[in-house]
Amino acid sequence: GSSYPAVRDRDVRNQLIPLAPLVEQERIVAEIEKQFTRLDQAVASLRRLQGSLARYKASVLKAACEGRLVPQDPDDEPAEKLLARILAERRAQWEAREWQALIVKAQKKAAQARRKAQGLPSRIKDVAQAEWAAIPETEYARFLPKGDKWQEKYKEPGGVDTAVLPALPEGWVWVRVDQLGEVRLGRQRSPKNHQGPHMHPYLRAANATWNGVDLADVMEMNFNPKELEIYRLKKDDILLAEASGSANEVGKPFVWNEQIPNCCFQNTLIRVRLSNMPPDYLYLHFLKDAQTGRLGKIAKGVGIHHLGANRLAEMLVAIPPLAEQKRIVAEVERRLSVVAATEQAITANLARAQCLRQAILHRAFTGQLVPQQ
Repeated sequence: GSSYPAVRDRDVRNQLIPLAPLVEQERIVAEIEKQFTRLDQAVASLRRLQGSLARYKASVLKAACEGRLVPQDPDDEPAEKLLARILAERRAQWEAREWQALIVKAQKKAAQARRKAQGLPSRIKDVAQAEWAAIPETEYARFLPKGDKWQEKYKEPGGVDTAVLPALPEGWVWVRVDQLGEVRLGRQRSPKNHQGPHMHPYLRAANATWNGVDLADVMEMNFNPKELEIYRLKKDDILLAEASGSANEVGKPFVWNEQIPNCCFQNTLIRVRLSNMPPDYLYLHFLKDAQTGRLGKIAKGVGIHHLGANRLAEMLVAIPPLAEQKRIVAEVERRLSVVAATEQAITANLARAQCLRQAILHRAFTGQLVPQQ
């Protein structure tokens, strides 16, 4: 058929069938049923084992994020100190960026004042970058803020009320995701950016899988230099699928390892860029949250479920000491590598069972399944 596969009545009627004697037919059918029953039992066992492995993986991740997978070490530096360093580093980075912005602003004002004194056009837009960038500190210093009041503009990430939260193991701490680093939604895709002078590869939710990032289908979009600086991915960035038609698919995470240079991300992904902490443990936490449906529950929307960068930023996660994070990650990887090998063996055996089923039918209809009498 041209629209859909179909078979005509006369094709069925004209089909040639090898016909065994009636008694042999009965023996063939009985043997097929016996062997198929064994196969069905074996396949059912493999399916049950697949389900058990899925539950085991979930239990490993849950135990990892609750402090039950590896023993605690009282000599580990508490996570509270790690968090303090992270927050201090984030503030220092903000102050460095803010001070640089104030310097640029002061240079422009100094260039503007110099132009006024010379009777030249003195609007800021009249001052070329090469002109204001050449202004020395001795000239622009008078336009810089006096004192430290400018530092008060910094907004600390919101704190955590632990009174209503479950108790954590010794040395662990509850934190908001945005206390650990920057949370950002990707750049929106629009027709005007489908082409341009600054085309770069970008990732989207379709590239996020339960087994990591899939780079088989990477698209390109125009990102000007300023946008590239904002949306370019760096090694150890964690990305999560921001939206899905199914709540159970929201939040699938992966860690970026710079597989593609100058790669950006679209607004169907959320990026978490950590400060002073490896991404491996938090990735496992996000994986657990996605697989258990926690991320799907906080997503909003009808039809399409959106996680949202703000909702993810406000979400609480349990963070262990840095040394324990490394032990947890190593133990999870050890256990899940065994699971992955077992899953591969199950998949191979399921394929083998299907081949055996076809082989049984082939032998049945070529007179090789039962002895002829």
